[in-house]
Amino acid sequence: MPLCEPDKLMFGSVWIGLAHDVVSPHGSTMIETSGVIEREQGNGFYMVTLDKPEGHQCLCRAAGKLTKFRIKLLAGDKVTVEISPYDLTRGRITYRERNMGAPRSGGGHRPGGRRR
Repeated sequence: MPLCEPDKLMFGSVWIGLAHDVVSPHGSTMIETSGVIEREQGNGFYMVTLDKPEGHQCLCRAAGKLTKFRIKLLAGDKVTVEISPYDLTRGRITYRERNMGAPRSGGGHRPGGRRR
């Protein structure tokens, strides 16, 4: 059940529009928005500054698929975050956008490229 109107969220006394609501596999409604990783806090947590609402920071942890496939998260990466409407200071990173400007490695599944 959404906290407020569908596509809106209240911070203090100001209405702020968000990307959209998502229903998690456990049945609860999550708020999905994008942001940028500011720094790694340690123990798998990251401080993320959200795009909407502008400048709001939230402490996030990587989702299971990101850790399963060993997706590296670094400061400055643009990510998609799910936030619970009950606690707006905590979230889960569900997707890291690709950096299109970065050069590709040599290929293969190794971090440094193929072994010759």
